[in-house]
Amino acid sequence: MIGEQQDPVPTSLRVGGENDELRRRLDDELTAFNAAATGAGEPAEFSVDVTDDAGDLVAGLTGWIWGTLCAVDMLWVREDRRHAGRGRRLMRAAEAEGARRGCTDMVVPSFAFQAPGFYRGLGFRETGRTEGIPGGHHDVHFHKPVRAAPGPVPAT
Repeated sequence: MIGEQQDPVPTSLRVGGENDELRRRLDDELTAFNAAATGAGEPAEFSVDVTDDAGDLVAGLTGWIWGTLCAVDMLWVREDRRHAGRGRRLMRAAEAEGARRGCTDMVVPSFAFQAPGFYRGLGFRETGRTEGIPGGHHDVHFHKPVRAAPGPVPAT
């Protein structure tokens, strides 16, 4: 390519499938770089889950906290248990955990066909959209300031 410098050290380039070792190495390298650049340290993962009396998963949420940012990666509620407030309770628990750990901001993505209205109803503001999701959809990005921890999270 024009203007591209040649690497003086011989290298090889491979395209392959899933590679856990590579994923771990890249995560370690980028985490170290990001921690040094921001002073925020390393992110800490957290989860929230709801199980029924038999111990089966009813709903769950995964996320991470990095400095003063709380992020939700995934939220899922079993189909036969939806529309009963479980998702709202999961999000309240995540927000409370973020507040407990000193977070001031919370972010969450949602595909346009998933739950953008749900997050808006929780006080999140849309901050952007990424095009190119299969089926002509968008990835919608949301933000919300985190306030003092809300009251106790009710049992589901």
